[in-house]
Amino acid sequence: MSDEPRPDPADAGPPGTRPGQGHLGRMPENTISPAVVAPDAHMLGVVDVREGMFGARGSGDTSGYGGLVRPVAMTPPTPRPYGGWFDEVADRLETVLGAPAFTGAVEKVVVYRGEITFHLRREHLVATVRGLRDDAGLRFEVLSSVSGVHYPGETGAELHAVYHLLSMTHNRRIRLEVTAPDADPRVPSVTSVYPTADWQEREAYDFFGLLFDGHPALTRIEMPDDWPGHPQRKDYPLGGIPVEYKGAVIPPPDQRRSYN
Repeated sequence: MSDEPRPDPADAGPPGTRPGQGHLGRMPENTISPAVVAPDAHMLGVVDVREGMFGARGSGDTSGYGGLVRPVAMTPPTPRPYGGWFDEVADRLETVLGAPAFTGAVEKVVVYRGEITFHLRREHLVATVRGLRDDAGLRFEVLSSVSGVHYPGETGAELHAVYHLLSMTHNRRIRLEVTAPDADPRVPSVTSVYPTADWQEREAYDFFGLLFDGHPALTRIEMPDDWPGHPQRKDYPLGGIPVEYKGAVIPPPDQRRSYN
């Protein structure tokens, strides 16, 4: 028998997609170049097309995956009913915020791989998390993580801030996600609601350049204060920085040798 893993039927996408792609990457079987992917980009929500395994350019690809072409697509909104307790949380949040405010705050709701994400407009973030924390029917007491994502090809929403919330009372987890353009990377700080966001927002600022308005002391937490750029952005140099050793300078790894 073959040792090759079998695709998960639950991850099967629409007809014509490859196993394992689900709704994230719908690429026709005969797609071999960005030129083929591009005509369907708007229809599929594709914001970028990546070539190669790691995105390295001009340094020699030694992975063997130099011809790989993969679209980066945003997951479409999920229609009601969401299933299980997801509908209960969505209904309760709409009641807490009020129907007009809920409609203004929530851009879309996505249920994918058994998890629910509320995509919010950034100006409504603080009011939403306060409702999620304080309402007895929701009671998301813990902000377990704030993380950043960078999509250089998503014009006007290149930076994403993702909030992972836990309700210990109801044993539930949800995600919130807001976007900001690279030209105005500002997101309201949630430290007034979740004090632990102090350190988490500093990390997202350090690595992605997100500016959290209202943060008590938004400084770098991992990199030196004078470090140029934000290392986890996708347009950051892949090879790092030159290393100085006893007066000699060693170039970054991606510039040391080409195997072409």
